[in-house]
Amino acid sequence: MASTQQIKARIKSVKSTKQITKAMELVAASKMRRAQETTLASRDYTLTARQILTRLRDLTDVSKHPLFTTREVKSRIIIVITSDRGLAGAYNSNVLRQLTKELKSDEENGTKTSLILVGKQASRFVARVEGLNILGSYDNMPEKPEISELSPILQTIKEAFKSADTDAVDILFTDFKSSVLQEVTSTRLLPAAFQEARVSHNLADAIFEPSPEEVLKTIAERLIDVQLWQAYLESQASEQSARMLAMKTASDNAGDLIDDLTLAANTARQSAITQELAEITGGAEAMK
Repeated sequence: MASTQQIKARIKSVKSTKQITKAMELVAASKMRRAQETTLASRDYTLTARQILTRLRDLTDVSKHPLFTTREVKSRIIIVITSDRGLAGAYNSNVLRQLTKELKSDEENGTKTSLILVGKQASRFVARVEGLNILGSYDNMPEKPEISELSPILQTIKEAFKSADTDAVDILFTDFKSSVLQEVTSTRLLPAAFQEARVSHNLADAIFEPSPEEVLKTIAERLIDVQLWQAYLESQASEQSARMLAMKTASDNAGDLIDDLTLAANTARQSAITQELAEITGGAEAMK
């Protein structure tokens, strides 16, 4: 058994670690609340944007629009959104595990895959994989970016899709469900079909001026931009939630370890006292 001094030194070390993890938990909780408010506030707008594009698709011949062109998917771009930092539980590993599945599926289907990486964790992961085509890597992105700060990514994918260098663009991100539930999701950004979107009753009766064709030509790209922006916001809220839970678990485990070490220290101290009493008693008996 370790000495009392060694156990006390370890208790001090664990207490110091617990203070750090508790502080990180509080910081993550604060960031999570802000990220959650931002994400939820823009979610309805993003949903409406998808519905508008879907409604315009039904009203016009979207095949003439370069961003709506549907082709057989022989090549595609995957935008992978992770974090710059670790200590977020399974947040990054879940995204990268799904990315591995996507790459394997594309390889089996003979689909050429290109990647756009957001976050240092994704960059570090693909650096260990040979033969991947990386179109761009973006680190240290702001927690709440403007659309303009995502414009390099948007410009890259639009040009690649319009020129038929790629047949589809997907976003791989973590969808924020609640503070305790986040789900890795793959959403198709281009072509802008949005087959799964349901048009609300009010929008179904809406009149587009001057014409659906002109509206489509004017706002299609902006509404597509919003989809990437929302996916990034969802990922930010998910990251902070995962980090908060990870740090809370670490703090709780540190507290349990401190209790165990304290018990071990008391046991060691009691054993030392018992041994000293036995030695004193033995010495006294020997002097008689």
